[in-house]
Amino acid sequence: MIAVPTTSAVDDASSLYSKINWRLLPFLLTCYLFAYLDRVNVGFAKLQMQSDLGFSDAAYGVGAGIFFIGYVLFEIPSNLMLPRVGARKTFSRILVLWGITSACMLLVRNVPMFYAMRFLLGVFEAGFAPGMIYYLSCWYGPQRMARAIAIVFLAGPIGGIVGGPVSAWLMTSLAGTAGLAGWQWMFLVEGLPCIVLGILALSFVPDRPADAAWLNADERRRLEAELHVPGAHKHSFMAVAKDARVYVLALAYFCIIAAIYAISFWLPTFIKAQGVTDTVQLGWYSAIPYVAAAFGMYYMGRRSDRVGERRFHSALPALAAGLLLGASTLADGNLVLTLALLTLATMGLWMAYTVFWAMPAEYIKGPAAAGGIALINTIGLSGGFWGPAIIGWAKTATGTLHVGILAMACLPVAAALIILANKLPAKR
Repeated sequence: MIAVPTTSAVDDASSLYSKINWRLLPFLLTCYLFAYLDRVNVGFAKLQMQSDLGFSDAAYGVGAGIFFIGYVLFEIPSNLMLPRVGARKTFSRILVLWGITSACMLLVRNVPMFYAMRFLLGVFEAGFAPGMIYYLSCWYGPQRMARAIAIVFLAGPIGGIVGGPVSAWLMTSLAGTAGLAGWQWMFLVEGLPCIVLGILALSFVPDRPADAAWLNADERRRLEAELHVPGAHKHSFMAVAKDARVYVLALAYFCIIAAIYAISFWLPTFIKAQGVTDTVQLGWYSAIPYVAAAFGMYYMGRRSDRVGERRFHSALPALAAGLLLGASTLADGNLVLTLALLTLATMGLWMAYTVFWAMPAEYIKGPAAAGGIALINTIGLSGGFWGPAIIGWAKTATGTLHVGILAMACLPVAAALIILANKLPAKR
């Protein structure tokens, strides 16, 4: 017989997770907000930086994407160390080092320096996103995981919502102050808070539930019972690395990520191509797709948990996003229609992204999950290089954004087909 939880047990679990949610998720969301902002603010810097320093579109696209090369090279080592070093010290180290590097972007003077700083930014941020997914899996069971991921990863759309207007305001209002260009001030102001967050992580992030002073002994026991999956066992990273399904997940993730970051880095340029020239207006228009994405992520994460289904909740939004992104090339010259299509495409991509990460978190168990999730993210996140770079190369070669956008539109469609074709069993 299946035991039916009593009303009291349900209330106790709700109270426990309400406490955990408020203790962990706002801080992790804030940290990831700055992580996302410091990755993509170069898209706004391009509006001034490219002309100031004489970069081509191809050079910009490679520089924007080279962040991910540094990231993927160091991601697996960072995450394999996380269970040993602990989340507290790992997150603190990552936040402080990337904050310093992001602020130092103001020193860029030429293409080699641009490439070097973006590469270092990726090196120092390596492991942060998959580290958070592994960390959340230490606190949240399968029935709550997608919602927790959705809340923390709302930072991406929120970064788009506040990043556009704030970056545009910094670039215009502080331009010339103390002899610095507006884009230099933007990098400085948006990079320094990460150092503060890194210091705060030492106090705000317990390594594991057993270290949380704000949980009593009974709450720790109940949390352990919630996280226990009957029949599941811990397994090694080598077993995970030999699992073909892990690479299938990584390929699907590659396709989603390439499209997400192509839009993130090039969105201001897409909108500018529709005749919007004012930097502040560009900032506000660029925020619109991410407002829709934030609502879509939260809705889809909750619905996926409630229904207990992952594949269709990730694949169908990805499929819709690819079709809408391709359709946006047909609306060239019509700002309202182009923005509407890009908004819906962006929402679909982030919905697919949110539910996607609940799949490997449920499939891979134990400490090896940190390395397994990092392996998927390492392979998939290389799409963050190819997406922006392909659009930059296509724009330089053809003089139009359409070829690059159409190439990106094919990738979410491919991701949807891959996810639908591969049903993951619970790993035992």
